[in-house]
Amino acid sequence: MFFDPLEGLDRKELEGLQSVRLRSVTQAAARSPLYAGLFQEHGLRADQIRGLDDLARIPLTDKEHLRSSYPDGLLCRPKEEMVRLHASSGTTGAATVIFHTAGDIQTWADLVARCFHMVGVRPGDVFQNMSGYGLFTGGLGIHYGAERLGCLTIPAGAGNSKRQIKLLQDFLVTVIHIIPSYALHLATVFQSLGVEPSGLHLKTALIGAEPHSEEIRRRIEELYGVKAYNSYGLSEMNGPGVAFECPEQNGMHIWEDAFLPEILDPVTLEPVPEGEVGELILTTLTREGMPILRYRTRDLTRFLPGDCPCGRVHRRIDRIVGRSDDMIIIKGVNIFPMQVERVLMAIPEVGQNYLIVLERQGYLDQFKVQVEVKSEFFVEDMRELKKLQNKITGLLRDELLVTPKVELVEARSLPCSEGKAQRVCDLRGQAE
Repeated sequence: MFFDPLEGLDRKELEGLQSVRLRSVTQAAARSPLYAGLFQEHGLRADQIRGLDDLARIPLTDKEHLRSSYPDGLLCRPKEEMVRLHASSGTTGAATVIFHTAGDIQTWADLVARCFHMVGVRPGDVFQNMSGYGLFTGGLGIHYGAERLGCLTIPAGAGNSKRQIKLLQDFLVTVIHIIPSYALHLATVFQSLGVEPSGLHLKTALIGAEPHSEEIRRRIEELYGVKAYNSYGLSEMNGPGVAFECPEQNGMHIWEDAFLPEILDPVTLEPVPEGEVGELILTTLTREGMPILRYRTRDLTRFLPGDCPCGRVHRRIDRIVGRSDDMIIIKGVNIFPMQVERVLMAIPEVGQNYLIVLERQGYLDQFKVQVEVKSEFFVEDMRELKKLQNKITGLLRDELLVTPKVELVEARSLPCSEGKAQRVCDLRGQAE
């Protein structure tokens, strides 16, 4: 049933392993310049961390710590022992750099293979990776995991949609890894070529790298005739392979033998009750070259209560609802782009793309949503378009508690990227 026996640990066994690994990784981290300084600043010795009950004594780490330690202030082993370097700017700010030992790479591949295996991928499957390679972790991380499992792996990379489609057809691909927004874009390319994507040999899609709603997932499943599984990862914690859905498709299991999760209130930094949304905090438990303790991911989610029918006790997190640092405040109301997407993608007339535009008129912030409408619904009858516009406006108002200006546009008229989708255009800082 399990790829790795550690998937089947009970809660007591898992917490015992976490305590052992937390002690070890804390002592290793203390050898790095960054944590040596942080521990001294907080009057903490590494040997004072004896188990999970001591976790809160460890100071939190954020992206600024990583930036200030550039290029190698987080290393706890000689640089000569490192075999891989990845760097990411994320969605905001300057680059952060992560080093890996050979052991780290092997552990990472095992974790990704574990994710693949959990959703039914097996040796002999043909896997096409449509993620970017290079410093971005989504390409090589997923690639190594697929090969570790024994899949025939096609490193297609990002973009070049017609070539992607040809590879899918010629090599009878059964599994893909794809960014959700690009999956929707690729479907329009299929349409332009007169090819039906559901007629391929695909059975499984692994989607991630950007937050997306349940409605987006269902669209992808319907378009391609597959089961689509949500994943979660970030460069600071390796990249892909941190958390993944099981066949139940009800939350992502964090591999707690490798990553110790907490969910804290992003303002008070105190734990939130189970089931409430807060900021995900992660500690690496197996990282050899560059361990990171209590890292503020800025990603907002919640622990899902209850047991998973799949039998794994590794805790489940809900899909990411947004980031604590990309929240939009309009008229005193907190809004996350994911709320807008959830509404739009449940409307049959809405196409594959949308854009939130923030503007300032005088002293007031204005909130506009540009929405692509499917070709068959973008008709010359202005009464019908006005009716659709009012429908979208009302549904967004009910969800957001503020009324946006909704602008309907033709299908495929908004800017489309083959990488992560840019959903917000903030023009409030520009001169009028």
